[in-house]
Amino acid sequence: MTQPIDDILSRVPAWAAASDVRVTPLGGGITNINYRVDVEGESFVVRVGGANTELLGIDREHERAINQAAASVGVAPEVVDFLRPEGYLVTRFINGRPVPPEEMRRPERIRQVARTLHTIHALPPIPGTFSPFRVVETYADLARSYQVDLPGEYGPLLETAHAIERAFNRRPFTPRPCHNDLLNGNFLDDGQLRILDWEYGGMGDVFFDLANFSAHHAFADEHDQQLLTAYFGRVRPEQFARLRLMKAMSDFREAMWAVLQIGISKLDFDFRDYAQQHFARIQSRMADARWNDWLKEVTHAS
Repeated sequence: MTQPIDDILSRVPAWAAASDVRVTPLGGGITNINYRVDVEGESFVVRVGGANTELLGIDREHERAINQAAASVGVAPEVVDFLRPEGYLVTRFINGRPVPPEEMRRPERIRQVARTLHTIHALPPIPGTFSPFRVVETYADLARSYQVDLPGEYGPLLETAHAIERAFNRRPFTPRPCHNDLLNGNFLDDGQLRILDWEYGGMGDVFFDLANFSAHHAFADEHDQQLLTAYFGRVRPEQFARLRLMKAMSDFREAMWAVLQIGISKLDFDFRDYAQQHFARIQSRMADARWNDWLKEVTHAS
C-alpha cells in the first residue's frame, strides 16, 4: 500500500525543518501518482510509483539513474532525492507548458525533437535494456499468469513481430540510451524542450524512440520524412521502412501493456478499450499497400 504523502515528505531531509510546505496532486498519469510540492519558494515533483509496476518492466533504481543522466544534458528535470526502498523519485518542478500534438507536427518542432533525441542517444550507456520484441512476449506471459485471456489478435501479431525482428536482425543496430515512452504528455516546453517520465528508459534501438514519438503524435508520411531527415540528414529507403515497421511494434507494445494492466492494475481505467484501440492501429498500419515492400527493404538493405 502506498504511504500517505505527508509520511513520504517527512522522509526528505531537506524538507524536515521547512515551515511552508504545500502539496498539489498532478494529473495526467495512468501508472503513477505525482504531486507538486512547494517548499519555501521552490517547487518539486514527488513521483509515487503505482502498485506492481515492476511487472511492467520498471526498475526504479534504473529510472533514477537514467533521469539523472538525461538531466545532466538539460533534457530531464533535476533529480533532488530518491527514497528507498520504494523508489519514490523527487525532481525539480519544471514550469513549462504542454506541447499539443498538432504543434508537434510542425516542421520546427519536429526538428527540435530530433535534436533532443540525438542528445539522449549520444549519452554514455545507461542501466537496463529495452526491446519491444521481448516486451510484448513478457507482457503476454505475465498477463496469462494473472488469468487474463489474450486477445485473438495476439498470436498472428506475434508472428508479424517475429518477421519484423528477423528483417531487422539482417542489419543489427548498436544499442543507445533511449526513452521508449514518448507520449505527448511526457513533453514540456519552458523555453527548451524537456522530456519527463524515464521509467521505461534503457539501452535500445533509436528507431523505436523515433517510431514511438511518431506513433503517439499521429505522424503521416511527410512528418516521418521530416523527422528522419532532421535526425539522419539524407534518408535512405531502408530507414523509412524501419521507422514504419517499428511504429507497428510501438502500437503492439502499447496494446500488450494494456492487456497486462487488465490483470494487475487497481485503477479505474478502461484498459481493454485502450488495448483494442492500439490493436486496431496495428491492423491499419499492416493494411498499407507498402507493408511487404518495407519488410523486403529492411531485409535486403546493404
